[in-house]
Amino acid sequence: MTGQGVVFKYCTCDEGRVGQRRSRRCPRLAERGHGLWAFDTRMPDLTGRRRQVRRSGFRSKSAACRVRDELLAQTPELRAGAVWTLEQWLKHWISTRTSIRPTTARSYQSHITLYLLPHLGHYRLGQVTARQLTEAFAVLAQQHNRYGEPLAGSTLHRVKATLRAAFNAAIREGLVTDNPARRIELAPARRPHAVVWTEPRVQTWRRTGEREPVTVWTAEQLATFLQNTNTDRLHALWHLIALRGLRRGEAAGLRWCDVDLDTRQLVISQQRVEVTGAILVGPPKSAASRRTVALDPHTVAVLRAHAQRQRFERRAADEDWTDTGYVFTKIDGLPLRPSYVTNRFRLLRRNLGLPPVRLHDLRHGAASLAHCAGADLKLIQDQLGHASIVLTADTYTTVLPPAQHNAAAATAALVLDAARRVRGDITRKSRAERRRANRITARRKPCLINLNPQVSGLALNLSKQATSRRGRATGEQPLSA
Repeated sequence: MTGQGVVFKYCTCDEGRVGQRRSRRCPRLAERGHGLWAFDTRMPDLTGRRRQVRRSGFRSKSAACRVRDELLAQTPELRAGAVWTLEQWLKHWISTRTSIRPTTARSYQSHITLYLLPHLGHYRLGQVTARQLTEAFAVLAQQHNRYGEPLAGSTLHRVKATLRAAFNAAIREGLVTDNPARRIELAPARRPHAVVWTEPRVQTWRRTGEREPVTVWTAEQLATFLQNTNTDRLHALWHLIALRGLRRGEAAGLRWCDVDLDTRQLVISQQRVEVTGAILVGPPKSAASRRTVALDPHTVAVLRAHAQRQRFERRAADEDWTDTGYVFTKIDGLPLRPSYVTNRFRLLRRNLGLPPVRLHDLRHGAASLAHCAGADLKLIQDQLGHASIVLTADTYTTVLPPAQHNAAAATAALVLDAARRVRGDITRKSRAERRRANRITARRKPCLINLNPQVSGLALNLSKQATSRRGRATGEQPLSA
């Protein structure tokens, strides 16, 4: 066993004090059947570092040696999978991820720290089963978030996606051969759909405070907000987000070199995001997010007024001005923090007494307004920078009330026109059937009245003569009139 560690016997009987075990000092260890066996060895992991590995609970020395030898005979990758805990692997995995976005890395780290390590970190990486994962997620479903509400189904699905990604990486490294996270069954998470702040919903909110998770303003409510903030320094920013659907980070990261007011368009080429208090400047959220956004003449006028205001602030600041090239800045020229934009919008909305919406909900509203104005889904997808039109259709195109009324009227008109055509067909068919029935009846019914007097008299005489002949033949006398 040289170089393979040690195999030893230990005892689990009480020593007379609570929480104390005799371990390897028990005088009864020499007795047959008393105590258990364990082994302690060291073996290198994937990083080349030698780690201590200890296993215990074997009934015999031979069983402990067999498990130790099997472990040492495995490849370094499988050995690491059998030795490493899930906590060790998750920490190693997240520390080596270099190709993901900072916000994605922050999300992964949050899932690992808050949910995965407390419930699954102690399991061996190569011994995790789908049953263990299912039980852990059942416990997670009973937890509450920072607002005291149960964890949303979407959160559980994102945590599961993080775990699946970690196991997929372990498979690529050769640490495990299966991904048990793919067999976790969770209740389907429904994507929240934006609802419009109609007057009944506004009254209910003012009375009870109840609101939907995602809400959008009507065109009138949005116009009220924009009109009452036309003197705000960031009026052009609210205008761009509300009408063209820019993300917060895209608006905060917009530079004048990306804006062409003469051709009425701007290019989304970067964004500013806030990760654990630090501001990071990087590419847009996805490849589809790098896009060109068309501008209407009114938006161009708003941006020209904003540029003029910024030039005035630059002259007023003089040497204190920092030329950063950003469209939306502080009064000294420095770029805005995304969190400041959110807080500023919330304050303006509250001061105006409008129903609550998030800053990101203005992006939902921009899609709904474009859809209501007649833009098709493909144009809206390009405007918002979505990689999939399904997301655009399912989440961002809540139809506003006027469009709903027009669609309802068009549907009713279609049905009513069809009903009139069907009713006309039935009427024409009934008339034709009646005429056909009359002709058949006229052919089958004997003629009882003849309007020609001569023909009628001749028929009456012939009838009398026939009756007289029948009477002479039978001996009957005709009745007198």
